[in-house]
Amino acid sequence: MFKKKYFTLIALLLVAAMALAGCGGGGAEKKEAAKDSASDVIKIGVFEPLTGTNAAGGEMTVEGIKLANQLFPEVNGKKVELVIVDNKSEKQEAANAVERLVSKDKVNVIIGSYGSSLSMAGGPIAKEAGIPVIGCSPTNPAVTLGNDYYFRVCFIDPFQGTVMANYAVEKLGAKTAAIIQDVQQDYSVGLSNYFEKAFKKLTNNENAIVAKVNYNTGDKDFSSQLTTVKAKNPDVIFAPGNFLECGILVEKARELGITVPILGGDTWEAEEFLSRVKNTKDIYFSTHFDADHPVTEMSTKFMEEYKKAYPGKQVNAFGALGFDAYILALDAIKRAGSADPQAIRDALAATKDFQGATGIITLDANGDATKTAIIKKVVDGKFAYEGKVEPK
Repeated sequence: MFKKKYFTLIALLLVAAMALAGCGGGGAEKKEAAKDSASDVIKIGVFEPLTGTNAAGGEMTVEGIKLANQLFPEVNGKKVELVIVDNKSEKQEAANAVERLVSKDKVNVIIGSYGSSLSMAGGPIAKEAGIPVIGCSPTNPAVTLGNDYYFRVCFIDPFQGTVMANYAVEKLGAKTAAIIQDVQQDYSVGLSNYFEKAFKKLTNNENAIVAKVNYNTGDKDFSSQLTTVKAKNPDVIFAPGNFLECGILVEKARELGITVPILGGDTWEAEEFLSRVKNTKDIYFSTHFDADHPVTEMSTKFMEEYKKAYPGKQVNAFGALGFDAYILALDAIKRAGSADPQAIRDALAATKDFQGATGIITLDANGDATKTAIIKKVVDGKFAYEGKVEPK
């Protein structure tokens, strides 16, 4: 009798234990479900300069990102939330912005930044955290070099510098050139060096660069540099740099009677630059996009939607690049089938023939986009399409 009661008790205890285990399992499942519900938002961090010397470029870029988010607010059935942080056009603030996006906001992927120096400041932090970053317009090769978590939708300076050197020699007939560079900007120094190398090779003349002079970010008086350049009488001037300083520089060059063509890089596509040079001639620069010459179906969609969202504003390359960075991020998340940062990184690395607003984008082994460059000039107070150059 005792044994029977004993085994009955054991049986009851086992049933109770199983019941408790079942309750525990249900609780765990509910907890996991709650966790999944809480992660129904995918966060895309953005670090762009919204104040400081690069603010205009950052604002145009963010307009494109916000437009893309409005048009494509979900991916894989989840809402996409933008977390935008101002990097204030400063390297340390750029690093701080990425740190915040990674540690505090827990973003899945990051977009940014306008300005190669700012991108290079934030890149190592994202790499250490294992969070992929998509650059919109940082063209210095060092942005992605050695960082397999950094990608970009723009072409890079070796290509851009060669494009402008080719244009100077083949289209403008230049045999000599002068370079005016901002020594505080990695973008300006790097692009100047690539132009110089290509120009010397194209002219078959090691002395083809007759002057190379420097200035600093924030300078407003370029009389000394321009006087030096004028005395050398170059066929063209190459002056890549921020739109603010370059607008003043180009305006002053014409005031001093320098009439030769002046060439620059993609940062010149800003209203702040145009407002100073609109009454001048022979101003040329390379860029990523032209509203009058759409290259894909997405180009047309971007232009139409941008005009609706920002009436009165000129469709621009930086808005288009911001748009492309966002839709590429969503494409990578979709291909990965996951919001896991490592899975997104791997999908980005495999990007091939992606249709963006700025063209067909294929990312190479360094995470750099292989794509077309556009040449624009200033005509009748506006930016006008001059031509395009395909990568070789």
